[in-house]
Order: sequence, then structure tokens, then C-alpha cells
Amino acid sequence: MTKITVYEGESFDNALRRFRKSVERAGILRDVKKHQVYEKPSERRKRRRIAARKKELKRQREAL
Repeated sequence: MTKITVYEGESFDNALRRFRKSVERAGILRDVKKHQVYEKPSERRKRRRIAARKKELKRQREAL
């Protein structure tokens, strides 16, 4: 649960900006989007394999 304290004299825009940053750091939106649509286990495995492959290629490029 993301929570911020609105300080005395702080504008609504500043408080909203801090709240959005807090939500983004917590990864809440990413989690909500992930749970919006059912993903079959085979699709999840495929997505994770592709992500692992990309991560490995990036690691190899950085080693050069």
C-alpha cells in the first residue's frame, strides 16, 4: 500500500507527483497490468525464456 504525507502548504500537483513516483517505484502499475489478462503457463514460460535470452545477450555485449 503506497502512502504519502501531504505537507503543510504543499500544492496538490506536487503531492500527486510524489504519489505517482512512489507507485512507480513500488511496481504497482506493472503488477496490475500483469494481472489484467490471463496468461497461459506456456506463454509465461516463453516470455521468461525470451527475457533471459535478452539479458544474457546484454551481459555478453557489456563484457566486450
